[in-house]
Amino acid sequence: MKRMAICYDFDKTLAIDDMQTFSFIPSVGMKIDDFWDESDSMAHSGSMDKNLSWMKMMLDKAEASGLSLSRSAFEKLGERIKLYPGVSTWFDLINAYAITQGITVEHYIISSGLKEIIQGSLVAPYIKRIYASAFYYSPEDVAIWPAQAINYTNKTQYLFRIAKGAFEENDDRVNDSLSEQELYLPYRNMIYIGDSETDIPCMNLLKKKGGTSIGVYDAHKSCPKKVHQLFKEDRIDYFVPADYRENKPLFHLVKKIINLIQARESLQEETEKLQEIVNRV
Repeated sequence: MKRMAICYDFDKTLAIDDMQTFSFIPSVGMKIDDFWDESDSMAHSGSMDKNLSWMKMMLDKAEASGLSLSRSAFEKLGERIKLYPGVSTWFDLINAYAITQGITVEHYIISSGLKEIIQGSLVAPYIKRIYASAFYYSPEDVAIWPAQAINYTNKTQYLFRIAKGAFEENDDRVNDSLSEQELYLPYRNMIYIGDSETDIPCMNLLKKKGGTSIGVYDAHKSCPKKVHQLFKEDRIDYFVPADYRENKPLFHLVKKIINLIQARESLQEETEKLQEIVNRV
C-alpha cells in the first residue's frame, strides 16, 4: 500500500476561528480583540516571539482568574472548538477513497496554536501527529513553561520530519540528507492545506518539493483576497472554500490529487522495473 500525507494548519483551516476565541478568552473575562491587542503589545515591547507572548498571556490570565492550568483543563477547551462543515466526516471519507486507489493517507496538523487544545478537539483521533505550540508541565501536570513555540517560519521543519520519518520533536535525524528512495514518505505525495500568509513557508516548500499546496477560505465570512493573492504569487496550487463535506470542491480536488499520486506511483514502479532490466544487461 502506497503512503501519502495531508498536513493541515488548524486555526481558520479546520476550525472556523482562532482556538482561543471559543472558550479561553471569554473564560478570563476578556474581549477577543483586547486579548490579542495586549498580547501583540507585549510581544512588541519585549521583542518577543508572538507565540511566546500569547502563551504567557494564557498562563498569566488563567492564574489571575483562578482557572486550572492542567493539561486536562486545556484539552477540555478543545471540545468547544467549532469546525468547518464536513470536518467531522472528512477523514473517514478521504481515507476510504484513498484505499480504493491502493493508498494509505496519514493526517498531520502543523499549527501555531496550542497542542493541548487541539488534542481535546473532535479531529484529534484522526491525526497521526499534532505539531503545535505546547506547554511544559510540572509533576502535578500543571503548565509552567513553553515547551514548543511554533511560528510560521519554523513550521517547515515538520514537513521534513514527516518526509524523513523523524517524528519526535527532538529527533536530530531531521537534519539527515536522504535520497528520495530513503524517505519515509516522498514530498510529492504530500498535501498542505492552509488559509493565510502564515502558511506561506510550508506552502512554498511543498510546491518546490513536488507536493501540492491548497489555500482555503471561509466563503461566508470573508472575501478570498488572501488566497487569491497567494495564487497570484504562485504560493499555492489551488484555492477552494473551507467546506470539507463530500461532493464539495475540496473533496473533489483532493480525490483528483489522490488519483494523480496513484498514477504517478504506478508509473514510478514501471520505471523501476525497466531500470532493473537494464541493470541486468
